[in-house]
Amino acid sequence: MKKRPVIVGICGGTGSGKTTITRRLVEAISEANAVVIEQDNYYKDHPELSPEERDALNFDHPDAVDFRLLADHVGELREGRAVARPTYDFTSHRRRNETTEIAPQPVVLLEGILIFQHKRLRDLMDLKLFVDADADLRFIRRLERDMKERGRTPESVIAQYAATVRPMHREFVEPSRRFVDLVISGDGENEAEIRVVIRRIEALMKGERQKRQRKSPGHVGMRRKK
Repeated sequence: MKKRPVIVGICGGTGSGKTTITRRLVEAISEANAVVIEQDNYYKDHPELSPEERDALNFDHPDAVDFRLLADHVGELREGRAVARPTYDFTSHRRRNETTEIAPQPVVLLEGILIFQHKRLRDLMDLKLFVDADADLRFIRRLERDMKERGRTPESVIAQYAATVRPMHREFVEPSRRFVDLVISGDGENEAEIRVVIRRIEALMKGERQKRQRKSPGHVGMRRKK
């Protein structure tokens, strides 16, 4: 890639609507121009632990995320180089053997609940979004997702939510608002906000093109009249 990709961070609590908004941004930008990197695939692998011990891990704490690898990969994409993205299995709480090659695109959308907790990762982002939604709506979405997609029981989802998800949201996710450029509603009534975000991304893409043109040896800028 000749142009440096625009890196957009999309943060928010569990069930806030991050994935839905990310999908809508991809549709607006086009799949040919956008790629998504999910924090969920970068949880640390713990093969030394038993299944019961892995089940008990706190996945809502920043220490659970392999931020070094995630920042390395975002940095590589920012420089126009493809990466081998890991794949995390939430049923076994293990990182799978297979990886997926992710090629850089003009826009890289980075999604996750804790992505603003790592300074090096934050510094790679051109635009930081926080997706906001009421706590009850977030819990309902989390319950439905974990039961449907991860084979969890209602009791286990509720227990995990009370033990780690809710307190970690208060300690880490909610305070990360201080780093954001825009807050967007995750309740589904956000068409106007989505348009604002798209305009910001388009402006950033245009700015990158202009910077490349200014740096080009063959580009001659206009002189100001005296």
